[in-house]
Amino acid sequence: MASEEHCKYCFDVLSSYLTHAPAPSPSFETDAQYPLFVTWNKRGAHGKFNLRGCIGCLQPLPLSYLKDYALSSAFKDTRFPPVAAHELPHLQCTVSLLTDFEQAAHLDDWEIGVHGVRIDFTDFRNQPRSAVYLPDVIPEQGWTKEETIISLVKKSGCTARVTPELRDRISLTRYKSTKCTVSYEKWRNANSTPAG
Repeated sequence: MASEEHCKYCFDVLSSYLTHAPAPSPSFETDAQYPLFVTWNKRGAHGKFNLRGCIGCLQPLPLSYLKDYALSSAFKDTRFPPVAAHELPHLQCTVSLLTDFEQAAHLDDWEIGVHGVRIDFTDFRNQPRSAVYLPDVIPEQGWTKEETIISLVKKSGCTARVTPELRDRISLTRYKSTKCTVSYEKWRNANSTPAG
């Protein structure tokens, strides 16, 4: 299960990196292995959080890898510039640990709001393609299953129209996720020591 300790550790790692300080050791057991994602969101002018970076791995990794993905999602998500120190107070961190991977019987064999989905296919140029969405992305976007498949095909880098012939090439894997989110304020309060 994803926990607040996982998110707070990602904040520890990011803050230490930005201030050139040594990162503390995790306060949780790191032996368990999960496919995992770290997501940074940033509070905008109207208080709404927007995606600032999200990178993960679909192969099971020890939880010690949260350190690597906390930094990768902050600095290496090519959709965004690297996170700067002045942004730290506006961030929130979500850790997602992925479970229950199953091959779907067909492209509609999953439930919106319950499952994340990954597609794999070979396009008409014989190029292998894949793309994935975490479970919360689809309801947040308000997509139908059909719209999700179209968006995944586009995300994979394939520019072809999603025809019945292309749909026949796609295999879909569904999975579930446990996730936890911690704000900067919650992390800072957990790290502040009362004056005495």
